[in-house]
Amino acid sequence: MIQTETERTSSSTNISYDLLFRKQQAQMLVTGNSSAKTRIEKLNRLLKAVRETYRTQIQEALYKDFGKPHTETDLTEIYPIVKEIKHTRKHLHRWMRKQRVETPLTLMGTSSWYRYESKGVCLILSPWNFPLNLTFGPLVSAIAAGNTVILKPSEMTPHIAGVMQKIIEDLYREEEIAMVQGDADTAKALLDLPFNHIFFTGSPGIGKKVMAAAAKNLSSVTLELGGKSPVIVDESANLKVAAKRIAWGKYMNAGQICVSPDYLLIHHSAKADFLKLIEIEVQKFFTSNPKSSGSYSRIVNQRHYDRLMEHLEDAEEKNGVTRFGGKSDAAENYISPTVIEDLPEDASLMQEEIFGPVLPVKTYKELEEVIAYINSKERPLALYIYSRRKKNINKILGETRAGSSCINSNVLQYANQNLPFGGVNNSGIGKSNGIYGFREFSNQRAVLKQYNRGIIQLLFPPYTSWKQKIAIITLKWF
Repeated sequence: MIQTETERTSSSTNISYDLLFRKQQAQMLVTGNSSAKTRIEKLNRLLKAVRETYRTQIQEALYKDFGKPHTETDLTEIYPIVKEIKHTRKHLHRWMRKQRVETPLTLMGTSSWYRYESKGVCLILSPWNFPLNLTFGPLVSAIAAGNTVILKPSEMTPHIAGVMQKIIEDLYREEEIAMVQGDADTAKALLDLPFNHIFFTGSPGIGKKVMAAAAKNLSSVTLELGGKSPVIVDESANLKVAAKRIAWGKYMNAGQICVSPDYLLIHHSAKADFLKLIEIEVQKFFTSNPKSSGSYSRIVNQRHYDRLMEHLEDAEEKNGVTRFGGKSDAAENYISPTVIEDLPEDASLMQEEIFGPVLPVKTYKELEEVIAYINSKERPLALYIYSRRKKNINKILGETRAGSSCINSNVLQYANQNLPFGGVNNSGIGKSNGIYGFREFSNQRAVLKQYNRGIIQLLFPPYTSWKQKIAIITLKWF
């Protein structure tokens, strides 16, 4: 059923999404034909805004939204945008050049190439856990590819959403880049529009709804989802190093990270030592009282706090053993860094993506157990391996599937602009970062130019016996 312009207008605003969409649609070819210099100038404006003009406001907003320490904001929200822009500026001229391809002998007399052209009007639906990074990161790629863009940030982090709105309105004309605020109804109204591309970051459940909506208009999609990302520690691993890096990857942003280690699979002989070491590392990071350390975030809101507390209550009912942590304060949406072991498989912590500061621990004896367990579940966004045995590392990489992996580290794969970032199946579709994000927002348009009659014209009708002989020779030798 086609909605009218009035029906698609948000009940909380006077913005006509249809009108905004049509403005960007009218502009898209002009923007799409813009030069690398023009696109870089747009990126430079964004770079100055996040690194200088609005940096203090960004820090304060994220602290208000979920207690994010200012240093963590600099490192995990602002710096990734700065780095993405610098990387894109450096390479954009080369990315935009036409890419020549070889000409087969049967097409002698022609030349072929492909060019990256903008997809058109794009929609970016971003999440709340890294609201600046995961809104402006895809935007960098969309600008680089020459698109017009409508952004819709999460309503769960209203303070930073307000700052981003100011940035967008200050830097860009709405017919090129605009931001729309609102809840799930707003997102649904936007998804009714025939965007040329939709970039969504969030849960697999919502990702399915986004993909279903996109299918109605045959819009292409990039889905950056999540899932339960395992971390494996074998008997050869450097346990002190593993404990420090896993504690950092798991408890940064209070575990509200799509690539956070979701659960630990550790060799039974290493478990006791590892659990002592990770508790020591957590205290080094956040002191014995993370709540007052000044380096530890809060859960984004009461709904997600309640969700995590239900997980912890379920774990207690199912006789899970809390090795450390488990402390909470509803008034501050605070849950301390927590490690739980001996959970049965039907515990909710073992079934659902945790997205919080709780690390379930399972032991194993043979590596085949680990591989079978991981392969029995949906393909994860990330899979982490701590090992000093090349044979074990290669076996895990070869016999499992995941969107990305780190060896003897975690989370850092996202930080390399030369690597594609994204999931597979339940954990996502498509890739981002650097040239991969540029390609995601671009169409590879194939072009073939014919200069003379060429060999292929020898096989045009009418089909004589002589041409049949040529066809047979072509099938055999070309």
